Amino acid sequence: MPLVAHNNLPTFQRLRDHGQEVLSLDRAQKQDIRELHIGFLNMMPDAALAATESQFIRLVGNCNRIAQFYVYPFSIPELRRGAAAEAHIREHYFDFSRLQEQGLDALIITGANVINPSLDQEEFWHPLIDIVRWAESHVASILCSCLATHALVKSYYNIDRRHLPHKQWGVFSHRVAEPTHPLMRDINTRFDAPHSRYNDVSREQFEGVGATVLVDSEEAGVHMAVSPDQFRVVYFQGHPEYDAISLLKEYKREVVRYQRDERDVAPRLPERYFSQAARSIARHHIQLVQKAKSDGDTFPTFPELELAAEIDNTWGDTGKAIINNWLGLVYQLTNLDRTQQFMPGVDPDDPLALSEA
Repeated sequence: MPLVAHNNLPTFQRLRDHGQEVLSLDRAQKQDIRELHIGFLNMMPDAALAATESQFIRLVGNCNRIAQFYVYPFSIPELRRGAAAEAHIREHYFDFSRLQEQGLDALIITGANVINPSLDQEEFWHPLIDIVRWAESHVASILCSCLATHALVKSYYNIDRRHLPHKQWGVFSHRVAEPTHPLMRDINTRFDAPHSRYNDVSREQFEGVGATVLVDSEEAGVHMAVSPDQFRVVYFQGHPEYDAISLLKEYKREVVRYQRDERDVAPRLPERYFSQAARSIARHHIQLVQKAKSDGDTFPTFPELELAAEIDNTWGDTGKAIINNWLGLVYQLTNLDRTQQFMPGVDPDDPLALSEA
């Protein structure tokens, strides 16, 4: 069902341009369809702010639930921003205090860049935890991406993430560990998912505090888990929201950093992401970069179009299906009056019971 363009956020027009249905506010208000109001706490750095915004809003808009989806992006003032990002947030994002007053049905929290050895030393830590504490009693579910997952398990369970020997970077095969969970309904038992992180919370750490691991990988670790109550907090370490070229953009940024001597060695290729032809193109480009560095010449143009043509998206449909299942449970949990009227005896606070009803 369609998203509703309830303000002038440019992402809505970008999604329209790519063929997604987005209703104008005027048209939406003339339809008798239930609304869901989703908060979207975007903590990503400036370079990824708009892309992450588009990725998650698109996932929400792909839900097949009969509802109109209002997505409210907001951020944390303590995060340091450049002028362009500050202007974008000031014009298009919402104040959290206003969202508290109007209410939300669910909350999505993105990752963020960190600069301190411990997450609770970051400037965003206390504002983030304040938002989470409010959400615990005011939304049906919180969905966390990557760094947000690590922050919440640190806050809830004092779990410290483990720094990995090298960046977990690429597209990995995963297996559904709990196929009967309602979030896994109609999900392929094996599927790919991207990861991009330097830190990890292990299966043993999740299960040690009563959380349930829903999807994991022998190579990449836990992709998705849920809180002990099975739904109130959904944890992702991977990135179901990524576009086909998201890892390519990250790889390009690392190559540019190598050119600028901001890193000592050329970046590793993302694992199982590039085709054999793409790997050859990327390695040849690095050779040209190294020669240019040695000779003091102009750096070659990054072969972005050639690499993009060799990339396959093997995770997008599964990501959409999982978010669809999540929003479906949010839809049921927030429709308490209808639940009690048509499903007597079902506990509206039990998402598993609601899913089975």
